Formats: sequence, structure tokens, C-alpha cells
Amino acid sequence: MRAPQIEFPQLVQDFFLRRLVDQRGASARTIESYRDAFELLFSYIEKRTGTSPSTLQMADLDAPLVLDFFDYLETERHNSARTRNVRLAAIHSFMRYAAVRDPASLPITSRVLAIGAKRFDRPVLGYLSREQITAILAAPDRNTWSGRRDAVMLATTYNTGARVSEITALRVSDILADRQSAVHLHGKGRKQRVIPLWKNTASDLRSWLGRINTAPDAPVFPNKAGAPMSRSGVRDRLDRAVAIAEQGCPSLRGQHISPHTLRHATAMHLLQSGTDLATIALWLGHSSPATTQQYLEADLAAKEAVLEHLPDPSPTPNRFQPGDRLLGFLKGL
Repeated sequence: MRAPQIEFPQLVQDFFLRRLVDQRGASARTIESYRDAFELLFSYIEKRTGTSPSTLQMADLDAPLVLDFFDYLETERHNSARTRNVRLAAIHSFMRYAAVRDPASLPITSRVLAIGAKRFDRPVLGYLSREQITAILAAPDRNTWSGRRDAVMLATTYNTGARVSEITALRVSDILADRQSAVHLHGKGRKQRVIPLWKNTASDLRSWLGRINTAPDAPVFPNKAGAPMSRSGVRDRLDRAVAIAEQGCPSLRGQHISPHTLRHATAMHLLQSGTDLATIALWLGHSSPATTQQYLEADLAAKEAVLEHLPDPSPTPNRFQPGDRLLGFLKGL
């Protein structure tokens, strides 16, 4: 007997509640990212076809429409190829689930699953020098409550190489003040790691904990209302620190500096101090070695930039000149 076809709205709800939450135990950030992808997709479909999300059917999500949606993201919303691929990953995950739950939708799901990720150039990472980092960390006014918080927060971010989401998620119970001070970070995909603290960072953190609510689940870096700081709040406080640091460190002027820039600086400075890539990957919580490899490439690029200003002591060899028309054509490509 043929199983009854599942209504599309029910399929979407099952995907989020049964597949992502119950079966995969997906993190809150993953669920938010997938939710955003579907909200954008459904909004686009409704504007284009007039079909409301609650009346959609699987047949409405054919590959041409999904491709048009990606074009819309890039041309009208000015999303990058990286963001496009994040949305595609969410839709692909749903289509794989739908193919199992609703085999009748296989012609639709297979065509959407055939849509590939878009390739994009990965720029060589820029990073802050130790002098620039020192200027930023020294900028907050430690004589004020918010200034002391900012100073400790930025120092902890640089020490640990934490993502901004990991810093805002820090709780008092995550500060490990045993014989060797460390912090317990909660990373992407529920991955956790423990990062050791330098003596100065550990001392600053212990002093800061004496000024805030020390309940185990209290945020280490709260706002004035006692709630965890938001990502935008961290960004705003960093912007203020950079604006002050620029006065004594002019090389900071005109640079685009975000909390993630501090993470890049941590990785580059670890690499330059002789730390191997495997250790840096563990420090930053990278799941793929390729992600850590980009810091090595950035360091090599910096060395090559210096090399360009040095004269080449060796004589310039005569370049081979092709004597054949076809070779000449290929050489000119």
C-alpha cells in the first residue's frame, strides 16, 4: 500500500524538529542559519509567485526556481558566493531528508541536489602586527567598569583566538582557575576546547571576576544590565578601542578590524612563534586542516612581499621563445 504523501509544511517542520534537533542534535547557530535560509527562500517564492509558505508543495521547489533564488541573493541582496553556498547547504540538507521521507519527491530533490556550490577566490588573509595588537589591548580605560571589562575581554579574545560567539557565550563556570589557568570554549557544532591562559590574562580575569556576578551560569562579559554582550556590542567596543589606539599607532588607520581580526592575529602570531599547524588548528577549533593552512599561506605572502624589494643577485636567464606558431599561440594565452 502506498504511503500517503506528506504535506510540505509538515515536512519542513519535521526536518527542523526531528532531523536537526532530535536526530542530529544541531547547535542553535546551525538551526538559526538553516531557518534564515528558508525564511529568505519562502519570502522570495511568495513575492515571485504569490504562493504563501503554508500552501507550498514540493513541486514548487524545482531546480530552476532555486537557481533563480540564488541569483536573487547575489544580485539584489548582494550576498557573497560564500553566503550563497551556506544557503545552498541548508537547502541540500532538507532535500536529502525529503528524499527519504517522501520518495515521490525524488525527481524534484535529485535535481536540486545536483546544484553545485559556487567557487570563489579566497583572499590572502591580512593580520595585525604585535605592535598593533598591543595598542588595541591598551586602549580601554581600566579606571571605568566598562573599560576594564573591554580590556579583559579583548585580551581574552586575543589570548584564546576565540570567535566572537564563543566570547559572548563564556560563563563564569568556563573559567578554570586551577594550577594552570584556562578557559573552556564552546565552539561551532557543539565542539568544545580548553585553551590555556597567559599569566597576565589569567590575572586580569581573576580580578575582573571579583567585580561581577560569579554565579556559575553568569556571563563573564556582561552588559550594564547583567546580560551577555551581543555580537554587535562586542564589535562596538572593539571599534572604540581601535579609534583610541589609532592615535598612538597610525598604521591602524583605514583598516577594517573586526573581532575575527583578533582571531586571525592570534593564529598568525602563534605561527610566527614556531607553533605547528596542528596545534594552531586545535587552538582555534578548526575542523579542517585546510582552514588552518590559510595562515601559512598568508605568512608566506608576507615574506614574498619583502623579497620583492630585495635585488636578485643572480643573472636573469634567457627565456625560451617558442619557434612554432601553435606554441606561440599557447604561450600567448
